[in-house]
Amino acid sequence: MAVWLYKLAIRSGKFDVIRGSIATISEDQRIQVVLIAFCFGGFLEGAAGFGVPIAICAALLVELGFQPLRAAMLCLLANAAAGAYGAIGIPVLVGAQQGGVDLAEMSGRLAWLVQLSSLMVPALLVVVLDGWRGFRETWPVLLFVGLVFSGVQTLTLLLLGPELVDIVAPLAAMGALAGFMQLWRPVRIYREAGAPPRSDQQWSLGQVLRAWSPFYLLTAVILVWSLPGFKTLFASGGALEGTVIRLPVAMLHLQVQEMPPFAAGERLLPAVWNVGWIQAAGTAVLIAALLTVLFSARLSVRAAGDELVAAARQMWKPLATVSLVMAVAYITNYSGASSTIALALAHAGSVFVVLAPVIGWLGVFMTGSVVNSNTLFAHLQAVTAAQIGVAPSLLVAANTAGGVMAKLVSPQSIAIAAAAVGLVGRESVVMRSTLAWSLGLLAWVCLCTVALSILVSP
Repeated sequence: MAVWLYKLAIRSGKFDVIRGSIATISEDQRIQVVLIAFCFGGFLEGAAGFGVPIAICAALLVELGFQPLRAAMLCLLANAAAGAYGAIGIPVLVGAQQGGVDLAEMSGRLAWLVQLSSLMVPALLVVVLDGWRGFRETWPVLLFVGLVFSGVQTLTLLLLGPELVDIVAPLAAMGALAGFMQLWRPVRIYREAGAPPRSDQQWSLGQVLRAWSPFYLLTAVILVWSLPGFKTLFASGGALEGTVIRLPVAMLHLQVQEMPPFAAGERLLPAVWNVGWIQAAGTAVLIAALLTVLFSARLSVRAAGDELVAAARQMWKPLATVSLVMAVAYITNYSGASSTIALALAHAGSVFVVLAPVIGWLGVFMTGSVVNSNTLFAHLQAVTAAQIGVAPSLLVAANTAGGVMAKLVSPQSIAIAAAAVGLVGRESVVMRSTLAWSLGLLAWVCLCTVALSILVSP
């Protein structure tokens, strides 16, 4: 549904206005990188995910005159700030579900592991582009945008949940950056060699607001879906409880027994598929897409249907992959394989805290998705945490944060970035350009995880 909404914005012509208005905020291309790769890329990650921000933003940077390799590298690095909450927060939701941890508690841990990294990303982008001189010349705006982006991410995560983190924070950062550039200007304007002249095309405030309308609608509907009062409608005794279809899985429901040391006592594990058609985040995105079609004069029902078919064709492989990975995860969890591996890893003791983000990093490197990594390893992380006396929510969050840093070098991300900038066949070159940054950010997450494990009681 998120990809369909994105395609509707393109088909209606709104995306051209969005893209053009962003590129004209500043002629300094260091600022353009922060605006496009960091802010706009973060927004696209939250609205669509699945490589969309890397592809779109890398191609846009090339249009603005950036070298293809550098454009790909910058967009991959920028994704480290938003990858944990992509596609309406699915990685975090799946991690909490598969790990059996409280979502709010896991969100609190992520605020320390991911948001501190988000704060640094704008500075890293400028250092990659223009070295330390560029950082010294632009640090006021980098600090300001980093604080707005990371701060709003944190507040949204803690107050509303993960669904809107990559929607609200990038919008706030883009608005803050546009306003800041009205009051401040770097002493030296940086332009890439061979960059085309700045476009003189201007859009009125009304045109820009209308262009962003699909995503305002998305934010409003998701906000309603995230409210505690709305969620209680579907809980036991709620007015809409009957809309949730609960399907016990034959030959599995209450057929597997969990015993110490994995549980306090003997208990039978439930295996119930809860199908909440209305309460699902995808339904909220569907409503935003339908409202976009209704209020867009250039979108006919047939055109919207064509884009829906195109989105389905584009997404069926990722959806099938996620489904199969989920199947593997359920098999390993219910067979006891994850718990057995966790019991063995627990012999590493407190050293495992350092390894937890590395496991998440390896999961994303192998599967290309933080969702898949959390599906496979969240349960293992939670069980191991209980065995070594660490908060399970912390290690599930560490799995997520470590996985985000692997998106810089995962084959799927690299392939998307290379294709977007015309470097097909040179994927290894793109990977080498981001590997050191990926490992450096992973080391940072490991240090933060160790520090939190000392400060936070299980």
